[in-house]
Amino acid sequence: MHIAIAGNIGSGKTTLTRMLAQRYGWTPRYEPVDNNPYLEDFYKDMNRWSFNLQIYFLNKRFKEVVEIGQSKDTIIQDRTIFEDACIFAPNLHDQGYMSDRDFDNYTDLFNLMMSLVKWPQLMIYIRSSIPTLVKHIEKRGRNFEKSIRIDYLAGLQERYENWIASYKGPLLIIDGDNIHFEESPEDFRKITDQIDSSLYGLFPIKD
Repeated sequence: MHIAIAGNIGSGKTTLTRMLAQRYGWTPRYEPVDNNPYLEDFYKDMNRWSFNLQIYFLNKRFKEVVEIGQSKDTIIQDRTIFEDACIFAPNLHDQGYMSDRDFDNYTDLFNLMMSLVKWPQLMIYIRSSIPTLVKHIEKRGRNFEKSIRIDYLAGLQERYENWIASYKGPLLIIDGDNIHFEESPEDFRKITDQIDSSLYGLFPIKD
């Protein structure tokens, strides 16, 4: 089974991935951040490195999806290939950080990959406001994230909401502003109760 967690930068995807993996014994797949050879350069010069970064993520994410499809384990994934292609790359293109030529090349490659990609059995979306995202980003203190622009974050947020509004698969939305799953066992239990109902309830999700 493939469970995926989606959400903007700083929404808490990695934390929730870790907690759910521990709770259910699932195998976690984390977003490649710490060893990403482009991320720091990207935040310093988004025009120069946007295409390189998105191709890097697309490559890593496609490899993950193929491996998940071949695995007999239940995998919980921190961010998906769909977010890269439906949110991050178009946002960079619309804000002028990625050229038409590079975006068309990227889109053609993604569309080819989609013919081999299956959707997750459950998508969990953490919906958080910009102030909450900024607070989380400040709290984790990654140096390369200090240069993130509010308009860039807001552009991503708008695209996330549009994407989720049109998402057709099984979906669970978490209120990231008011559900403090890391600090509150009760709030975390609210999430696991909904997951249990979706996956193991009277009418569970089927492959």
